[in-house]
Amino acid sequence: MDSIFHEKQEGSLCAQHCLNNLLQGEYFTPVDLSSIAHQLDEEERMRMAEGGMASEEYRTFLQQPSGNMDDSGFFSIQVISNALRVWGLELILFNSPEYQRLMINPINEKAFICNYKEHWFTIRKLGQQWFNLNSLLTGPELISDTYLALFLAQLQQEGYSIFVIRGNLPECEAEQILGIMRVHQQQRPRLIGEDEAQTSMGYVSAARRRPDPKEPLTPVFTASRTSASQTQTDVGFVVEDEDEELKRALALSRQDMDVEDEEADVRRAIQLSMQGNGINGVIYRNIYQTTCTNLTI
Repeated sequence: MDSIFHEKQEGSLCAQHCLNNLLQGEYFTPVDLSSIAHQLDEEERMRMAEGGMASEEYRTFLQQPSGNMDDSGFFSIQVISNALRVWGLELILFNSPEYQRLMINPINEKAFICNYKEHWFTIRKLGQQWFNLNSLLTGPELISDTYLALFLAQLQQEGYSIFVIRGNLPECEAEQILGIMRVHQQQRPRLIGEDEAQTSMGYVSAARRRPDPKEPLTPVFTASRTSASQTQTDVGFVVEDEDEELKRALALSRQDMDVEDEEADVRRAIQLSMQGNGINGVIYRNIYQTTCTNLTI
């Protein structure tokens, strides 16, 4: 089943992965984001030039590297904001007092972008459920409604800047599928290169929760597509069967199938009795009486 788009870490292109995982598709490339960064650099240069191109401030500005991108693939919040503006999306600082005063339950939002040092990742609601789409993970990680607020609080405590996404996100297949069914996760994804990542940068601890070693490790459902930086990975999703209505529907369906099978036996018995002699009629009556006792009307 084609499902959640999850672009995995490639170099330091976490801003690209963050955006594409948010939008659920290959919407942006490094070239696209570099173009936005260069445009922002030029706008900043023009503003600085207004104070005089011979000024010390302007000459100092020209000698400084870009604040919107670097050679490693890092892009600033300004680049991400401008990229999202193309799709009519707005970033609101979740940590701000103005937003906190609104007292909005996080589960009523659509998505969040999180940043710590030079790492960006997305938390998004798909259908009825929330997913951690961190590009450092081998696949999407399911987050319960109850845990979402705790997870965001943990990220804030560890120094993350969190931005709320406002606006209409592009339609995607995962949204449609998960809008009519729920899944649960039997196996949480692991960090890509987990041992190396823990010692290389400071954003691993808040990137995800540690998996419980007691959890079952049966991979059931593949929830990622393939691309240059993307591979099919078992992340342990299965469709939930706790829905009582679904259980009742399945039970009724099985009962109907049993009744249909028994009715078919009756029809075959009638056909045999019509083709045979009196002995067949006796056989039919015995079959009919036995079968009818098993039918539920």
